[in-house]
Amino acid sequence: MEVICIEEDAFYALFNKVVDHIGQQNKTETWKWVDGETAMSLLNISSKTTLQKLRDEGKIRFSQPQPRVILYDRNSINDYLETNARETF
Repeated sequence: MEVICIEEDAFYALFNKVVDHIGQQNKTETWKWVDGETAMSLLNISSKTTLQKLRDEGKIRFSQPQPRVILYDRNSINDYLETNARETF
């Protein structure tokens, strides 16, 4: 077993670099437009029919850039959830 000794300042400098590196890797960029699977996950639903119903009733915004591609506006999903939130007692 090898023992490596470093000065305290060097240790904390290395530690801060590791923390910064991990923080950069864990940053998830949130996209304004999400696919159907992500939309269903955000809404906690498992049915594509329910997602289509919300879309057809105008409760959530969507975009269809190509014939078979439908993207959903993350902000409208959050607004829909906030609109239906109930206050606690």
